[in-house]
Amino acid sequence: MIAGTPLHAGAAQGLLLRLDDALSFWGGLDPSTGTIIDRSHPQHGERLGGRVVAMPGSRGSSGTPGVLGEALRAGVGPAGLIVTKADINLVAGATVAAALYGCACPVVLVASSDFGLLIDGEATRVDPDGSIVQGASAS
Repeated sequence: MIAGTPLHAGAAQGLLLRLDDALSFWGGLDPSTGTIIDRSHPQHGERLGGRVVAMPGSRGSSGTPGVLGEALRAGVGPAGLIVTKADINLVAGATVAAALYGCACPVVLVASSDFGLLIDGEATRVDPDGSIVQGASAS
């Protein structure tokens, strides 16, 4: 178990997608498919839909909440986000999507040292208190 700090509380479960680099949602994510479209991103072509996405942070502008919110509304957004840097834009996107569309997407902050413990492709559960559980006990 990894102890995180909830920035936008909630519960999520899914396979982990661990991004090697920060993601720009504005211009880097197709909100209609949930696909990373930034050709320079190491995970170009990966789909975020229904996955718990761990990333060092996001890049970009105040367009992030709109893109994240639209992806969540369309049902192709991440089940949850795990970050190593607090990001007001990710929290705003998750908060607005919850308020307007009833879409849950917790955002959890973890220490950079714990980020390396997250295993790509592993079943992952995010609990409302910010705890992150991987493996068989995540189900």
